[in-house]
Amino acid sequence: MTASGEWRCDVEALPPGRTAVFRLTCGGRTVHGFAVNYEGRAYAYVNSCPHVGTSLDLFPNEFLDESGRLLVCATHGALFAPDTGSCLAGPCAGDQLASLPVRVEGDQFVIGCGAG
Repeated sequence: MTASGEWRCDVEALPPGRTAVFRLTCGGRTVHGFAVNYEGRAYAYVNSCPHVGTSLDLFPNEFLDESGRLLVCATHGALFAPDTGSCLAGPCAGDQLASLPVRVEGDQFVIGCGAG
């Protein structure tokens, strides 16, 4: 977990069905985020529920529901699609997580601040 405008993770360190937490410095402020490998592709989001802004993980780096197929907010039980960040159920239904851009460079996932 580093704090810069970019976070890198070896592809092997984030296998399908796993998550990882990180910090970025974006526009002078710290952004706490997490990455999830869903069906072999990495997605990254700001770790903030759109309902009330709390972190999704009650325990560090625990973002998946019991089935391992959906992201869950530990505060209110909202469920999110790992590939889109869309809230599928719960008090934020219709909203979505703020996404961060992910690209692959060689054998690494690279996550940046994005446009905002």
